[in-house]
Amino acid sequence: MRVTVILLSTLIYTAAGSMQFVAAQAPETAEEVVANLVAREGMREAESGGYTGDREYVLVNHSFQKRARMLVRVNCDPRGMKHFEVLSEDGWKSANERVLHEMLNSESESSHPEMRPKSRITPDNYSFRLIDVGPLEGRNTYVIDLIPKRQEKSLFRGRIWVDAEDYALARVEGEPAKNPSFWARKVHFVQQYRKNGDYWFPLLTTSVTDARMFGATDVKIRYFDYRPVDISPKVAPDSYMEKHNDRD
Repeated sequence: MRVTVILLSTLIYTAAGSMQFVAAQAPETAEEVVANLVAREGMREAESGGYTGDREYVLVNHSFQKRARMLVRVNCDPRGMKHFEVLSEDGWKSANERVLHEMLNSESESSHPEMRPKSRITPDNYSFRLIDVGPLEGRNTYVIDLIPKRQEKSLFRGRIWVDAEDYALARVEGEPAKNPSFWARKVHFVQQYRKNGDYWFPLLTTSVTDARMFGATDVKIRYFDYRPVDISPKVAPDSYMEKHNDRD
């Protein structure tokens, strides 16, 4: 079961219109797309005070026919550190304690500022190859293969879809760069994102782990009510301002 913990701890154009976009605007290299992705991500983080949201975790083990569920609230501060509050949990108690709670602990630890650079999608951690430009959920995306530069559990081997307008992650799919455990035969995950206002937040994460003793175990995380924390200066109501101006 710990295999799943390690994995998840560690994001309509017509054919003619799509071709026109590629010819007119597509960067020449995958590195340029990723550079824009990193830059835009930094800008969005700087403009917000973090974010809040809720998640539903559902774990299903097919060999033992057992299920665990947990409802969680996350608060991410301006530094990127994540703080979790478990709102409710039910089902397979052992899986809740040893898998889902451990996933939260691991994600919280990896969100520390000194840890985040080790797992982010940057040239320090990956090599890139642009393989396609095409539509995803009605928006054009750059499809890029990621090749990890180190065999570490915090990195993955797979593919990303980068929104061509906002330079934000729209989809991530792959497997760990290093097998997270002897007990795992295969691990595969998919994370989907959706735009909410000016920001992109995760929508759904699914993972499938084929473990030697536990068989197939699925974990699905559904994200909802995600929103940025507003850090814009508060302006006093007109009546308050007028009242104090009159005193002056």
